[in-house]
Amino acid sequence: MLILITGASKGIGFETVKQLSQEGTHLIIAVSRNTATLQKLVTTGNSHNVLPVKADITKAADLKRLVATIQALNMPLDVLINNAGQIVNKAFEKISAVELHAVYNTNVLAPFTLIQKLLPFLQKSKQAHIVNISSMGGFQGSSKFPGLSAYSSSKAALSGLTECLAEELKPKGIAVNCLAIGAVQTDMLSKAFPGYKAPLQPKQMAAYIADFALRGTTYFNGKIIPVSSTTP
Repeated sequence: MLILITGASKGIGFETVKQLSQEGTHLIIAVSRNTATLQKLVTTGNSHNVLPVKADITKAADLKRLVATIQALNMPLDVLINNAGQIVNKAFEKISAVELHAVYNTNVLAPFTLIQKLLPFLQKSKQAHIVNISSMGGFQGSSKFPGLSAYSSSKAALSGLTECLAEELKPKGIAVNCLAIGAVQTDMLSKAFPGYKAPLQPKQMAAYIADFALRGTTYFNGKIIPVSSTTP
């Protein structure tokens, strides 16, 4: 399988790359703005089925290079994991237009555009799977918290996009699902809830995501699935 994951250099994304690489039969394109940890994984971790790609998915030129990389591999794309995310923790009235646009660009517009660009490769797979990584903060009916209006609303938009694409891409043989992640001890969680200690580590959540990305289409399509033992 050819698998592409964004936001792959740290936290849940990095651990998911490690989990997927252990199966040995997959080639993982690991996308991040900083690939130092990924390069180290390849050289010292003996993960030779990981291909680090330095790219900012919010920039058109970087997306063009990413598409060219996949074209050069001449393989169908089987799994796309939209994991990259951005957060701002600030009172609603103090969030600037620049901050709002940055959050929505990373969390909604970039996955939207990336899926568009990668459709030709996904359509070549026998059973492609797009996995959007959302948050319990964007899950309808879940607890909401002050300061996270930009982040949570952007993740809600990603969930809505998932449901739309699942129907539209079904005739093309592409399944689309969304995992609404709960509290995991990451840098992003620390920004949202300083001092809070989550019950799960990135490695634990990554094991679930990796398995779901590979086998989730057997049971799900167009679903927003809460993956949370606590919020927060």
